[in-house]
Amino acid sequence: MTNTSYRWVIVAAGGLLGCLAFGAMFSLPVFLLPISQDTGWSVTGVSSAMTIGFLAMAFASIAWGSLSDRLGARMIVLIGSAILAASLFLASLATSLLVFQLIFGLAVGGAVAAIFAPLMACVTGWFDTHRSLAVSLVSAGMGMAPLTMSPLAAWLVSIHDWRTSLQIIAILVAAVMIPASLLIRRPPALDTENNVASTDEEPQSAMTLQQVIRSPQFIILMLTNFFCCATHSGPIFHTVSYAISCGIPLIAAVSIYSVEGLAGMGGRVAFGILGDRFGAKHILVGGLLLQAFGALAYFFVRDLGAFYAVAALFGFIYAGVMPLYAVLARENFPLRLMGTVIGGMGMAGGLGMATGPVAGGLIFDSFASYGWLFIGSFGIGIGAFLIAMTFKPFTKTQPALAPAQ
Repeated sequence: MTNTSYRWVIVAAGGLLGCLAFGAMFSLPVFLLPISQDTGWSVTGVSSAMTIGFLAMAFASIAWGSLSDRLGARMIVLIGSAILAASLFLASLATSLLVFQLIFGLAVGGAVAAIFAPLMACVTGWFDTHRSLAVSLVSAGMGMAPLTMSPLAAWLVSIHDWRTSLQIIAILVAAVMIPASLLIRRPPALDTENNVASTDEEPQSAMTLQQVIRSPQFIILMLTNFFCCATHSGPIFHTVSYAISCGIPLIAAVSIYSVEGLAGMGGRVAFGILGDRFGAKHILVGGLLLQAFGALAYFFVRDLGAFYAVAALFGFIYAGVMPLYAVLARENFPLRLMGTVIGGMGMAGGLGMATGPVAGGLIFDSFASYGWLFIGSFGIGIGAFLIAMTFKPFTKTQPALAPAQ
């Protein structure tokens, strides 16, 4: 199979791996009440495992990304898949809340981080054309998790207890993800004798890792990703609760979240195509502005029809902009350091995602309303838009930075 053909195998494998990895982690909300009822652990205590997981993902992302630069994406994704399967199985055996929080939070969250950054770095290296679309399709696979793995978890826990259900998911992860990891290959450019870093077309080929992380381009991408994720994390996590507070029944409120997820699938593909045609930066900047107004739109909705409309718009936009960060990274930094770069952005995004649930809870507890959450998200979203506006891509004719002292 030619490299041109095999690169789409990488995309398919990446989408499958992402779907199972993120789906396994996001099975926790489905198991939340069964775990609490079976063990007597508080809902807040069990839920905190997810917060720990986000933080673990954030800080592990750059470490796994850096290792993938040295060892290759296949090795890291394979290790991450094995750790994920083992962690899920061990979490099902936990007999105390603290042990469950540590295993599901630290181990599962850290393992999922081993999938995202290495995969995205690998995919960007396989594509010179259709790069935005390829990255978006891998991201779309990850976005399939709430539509596939969550219903599977719900079905399993309806016929088994939560421990058995989690063990079945662990076995599924091992059976599918470990073989799929073997399909991942290093980008051909990195296997050439002289290494891609020596070619004229490689972005900023002479840059060292220290120069990369100190560059304005990297810092701006990190800050933009943090504020972008902080913008949508609150509305995502509190949409169902907000709808219920508006008098919408639980089942209908949950369906709003499903509409948001479905719209996000289309957004990923659409933004990928637009990014290839008009440039990733232009589409990202425009998307961030629209995202801010999409978050604000929730402030004005009360009935189910309006919720569906805003959820479709908001999901389409926030899911669409996320893959474009990896594209901008590949366009501006050397492929040999791509795992570290995307891992760093993953860290910033994970920290941003961790802010929303806490902020939304504090706002609701203080004001008995989510109104200020959406106003605050709008302000943060405008901040992300303004920061992204300052991003100036490297040019091919731009001289390499002076060696670090």
